[in-house]
Amino acid sequence: MMNRRTLLSLMASAAAFPRPLFAASFDNEPEPLRERVAAGQLPVMADRLPREPRIVALDEPGLSPGRLGGRLRILVGSQRDIRYIPIFSYSRLIGFDRHFQFQPDILRAYEVERERVFTFHLRPGHRWSDGSPLTAEDFRYVWEDMFHNKKLHKGGIPTMLRVDGKEPRFEVLDEVTVRYSWDDPNPDFLAELASPVATRLMQPSAYMKQFHPNYQTPEKLAELIKQQNVEDWVALHQKMSRSARPENPDLPTLDPWVNTTAPPSGYFVFKRNPYFHRVDQNGVQLPYLDEVTLSVGSGDLISAKTASGESDLQVTNLDFPDYTFLKSAEERGVIEVKLWKRTQGSRVALIPNLNCTDLVWRNVFRDVRVRRALSLAINRDEVNKAVFFGLGQPSANCPLPESPLFRQRYRDAWASFDPDRANDLLDEAGLTRPAPRAERLLPDGRPCSLIIETTADSGFETDVLELVTDYFWKVGIRVFTHVSHRELFRRRLLNGDTVMTLWWGLDNGIPAADMSPRELAPTTNDQNQWPLWGLHELSGGGEGRPPELEEARALLDLFHRWRRAETFGEREAIWHEMLELFTQQVFTIGMLNSVLQPVVKNRLLRNLPDKGLYGFEPTSYLGVYMPDTFWFEKGA
Repeated sequence: MMNRRTLLSLMASAAAFPRPLFAASFDNEPEPLRERVAAGQLPVMADRLPREPRIVALDEPGLSPGRLGGRLRILVGSQRDIRYIPIFSYSRLIGFDRHFQFQPDILRAYEVERERVFTFHLRPGHRWSDGSPLTAEDFRYVWEDMFHNKKLHKGGIPTMLRVDGKEPRFEVLDEVTVRYSWDDPNPDFLAELASPVATRLMQPSAYMKQFHPNYQTPEKLAELIKQQNVEDWVALHQKMSRSARPENPDLPTLDPWVNTTAPPSGYFVFKRNPYFHRVDQNGVQLPYLDEVTLSVGSGDLISAKTASGESDLQVTNLDFPDYTFLKSAEERGVIEVKLWKRTQGSRVALIPNLNCTDLVWRNVFRDVRVRRALSLAINRDEVNKAVFFGLGQPSANCPLPESPLFRQRYRDAWASFDPDRANDLLDEAGLTRPAPRAERLLPDGRPCSLIIETTADSGFETDVLELVTDYFWKVGIRVFTHVSHRELFRRRLLNGDTVMTLWWGLDNGIPAADMSPRELAPTTNDQNQWPLWGLHELSGGGEGRPPELEEARALLDLFHRWRRAETFGEREAIWHEMLELFTQQVFTIGMLNSVLQPVVKNRLLRNLPDKGLYGFEPTSYLGVYMPDTFWFEKGA
């Protein structure tokens, strides 16, 4: 039975091959590969491509076929930031296009039956960056030798592959076809595969088998363990297979560029993948750019270095406060500064920790009247003008207008500035005030002194907190702020030491009904409002504790219902139930969304949109805009 997703997949597959590829010639070979091709060390382009490559039609306004060559320079603040390249590269089995529709990418096509059976067709002739074939064996290796190896995966297969605790059936149908089947619907499977850091269903098995005891001798494994300075074969396998942070230059990839630099280093060079599976409409193999380099330095200096022209494309380590400075540098003619819209449900949000170890504050924050009061105490218009030059949108933490799920009532939920109503709610909640201008008291008699913690990654957090300190004092709550390094911040949060944090809102502020609503319910331990409840769900009940608040349990029940829903209409209705409950309960106190993000590029860089949406989900930062299609005009 063909459903909506199957039809879209088949249409996308057909659209991918609108015309035969032009015959590949030596002129279309990238300069760095010509010598290897001429020497017989590398096949010609036509033999390196899959039989049916993905054709990227660059025919939308602002896009055009480009020229091969060039080095793209990016600045990063840490060696660990090499993790951005796989996210930017956005090579996925299935991915979102610029309009957030699913498109087969590494896959030639896919079929979905009743949200239960997912059949994936690979591109015949597709190869990993080392030239080894991409086949169903690479999926079987992950399924049998990784997911079902109790030493590599102590908790069993990844959570996203379980439906009501049950794993799917995995089948190899032929050399280029695999199937995953569940008894019940798994509607977020495709969205998970299209995510910024997707679960890896395949690994380059020809390379990875040398690190696995099922395929390697104990003597050779011992030698490799010693060589890599790790404790055992499990640590060895994990180190050599890590693709989300590509620190192993020998690990084959399907991304457009391959890391050639082993850490530690202050300069990483990613070179083109000669077997990359995409071409433009003229049959020229992508990526256009020969190299992407990452220069590691102090994050505090990245804005200044970007302004001086040391970066060809910079989005990380920049934020809105940098805009004025960068815009003045634009006049010197080296860079161009664009403003994209951030996709977060709220650029800044106050998040009460409903799992904090301070029992009094925990119970105070579990009273919805307190959460609503604190939200009403904030003058969002003033925050917008003072910190974001009036360019943001005062809002609760909710979807943006670009989302089909946007409703004005979600944006307005308890988001007006009404300190009188806030005072009334705090009085009703029992936070007494000895005198009209005095500090309120907690139920145990302590002063109502609230510590708000943040990491100050962007610089404007302290400005926001200064305003919040003033707003909250006017309703009788004294605020103290604490700024810490992100690792310490996360550790304190998971330990229950934090009472309230200043963070951001929903990562995905432009969701559609087919995308998972997991951010609205306690599903992971990185949700600041309920890390222990989220850990309980994430661990299958093995850790953390179940939600003790009725409304949080209701959100989790709705999330489970969404995962079992079989139709688009059911999923959409559940999304709205969850958004209504989430915004009315004010589990997170959003302030502003639609905030702008500086995107800086070399003036000669092409195919980067003037306007775009920027965020982790669902855009994978730059990923949906396909950096493999970026190119330099002559003179770069």
